[in-house]
Amino acid sequence: MESIIEQIINGLRTGSIYALIALGYTMVYGIAKMINFAHGDIIMVGAYSLYVFISKLHIPVFFAVLLSILVCALLGIAMEKVAYKPLRNAPPLAVLITAIGMSFLLQSLALLIFKANPIPFKSIIKLAPVKVGSITIAGISIITFLVTTIIMLSLTLFIHYTRSGRAMRAVSEDREAAQLMGIDVNHTISMVFAIGSALGAVAGILYVCQYQTLQPTLGALPGIKAFVAAVFGGIGSVPGAMLGGILLGVIESISKAYISSELADAIVFGVLVLVLLLKPSGLLGKNRIEKV
Repeated sequence: MESIIEQIINGLRTGSIYALIALGYTMVYGIAKMINFAHGDIIMVGAYSLYVFISKLHIPVFFAVLLSILVCALLGIAMEKVAYKPLRNAPPLAVLITAIGMSFLLQSLALLIFKANPIPFKSIIKLAPVKVGSITIAGISIITFLVTTIIMLSLTLFIHYTRSGRAMRAVSEDREAAQLMGIDVNHTISMVFAIGSALGAVAGILYVCQYQTLQPTLGALPGIKAFVAAVFGGIGSVPGAMLGGILLGVIESISKAYISSELADAIVFGVLVLVLLLKPSGLLGKNRIEKV
């Protein structure tokens, strides 16, 4: 029983990171109706930014974290303006290919700048482990879960109770009608990319604190798994992204511990296939009727 609880805790830690990334996916899809497959590489940019600010520029940790989040937010806005805005009325396949191209571009730039060799990086989270009975919970697990929960709740409140959040929901429902009502659609979509990329930066910081190593491809697999989590929970739903990420992390952790570490990824992607077959809208997603 203790072993199972420890694996669930490990799954909550990993799943919280997936949930943060999935929040970015689900926001962009909900408002801009596109899948930004370059979003996984925003994690990598956030992690490398933290490394540069702390190890190279010797900026204090708190300000380094803020600057890393700012860098990713600005990168998200730039990507939207340069790569995605010209394709807003293009076929979905063109947008998808562009997103994949942006992903490879970011990875290649990181490879040119930082080279392929993994870079060790000590965790900035120094919270001591907490012992509950015979179970020890790592400090990084507590911080990761708390940060993800606070962000999810804050994002939900922002979307439902602020002027900008209402503009996002209006653009999500009907872009043309929202524009006729005086909503700046371009500004709203750019804001969504900024928020989603900022969440990716937080995920990258937590990820590098957990694994303590940097490489240009570090965001590729977590990004794909976070997309699975977003679909699992119901893409377009903020609580769904959180639920999907947590459940996927727990499934992965238990699969590695009790089935096979080699088959764990196959099991995770098998979950995506099952969800698409049984409930395509996801656990908390809603079926929508498309008006023609």
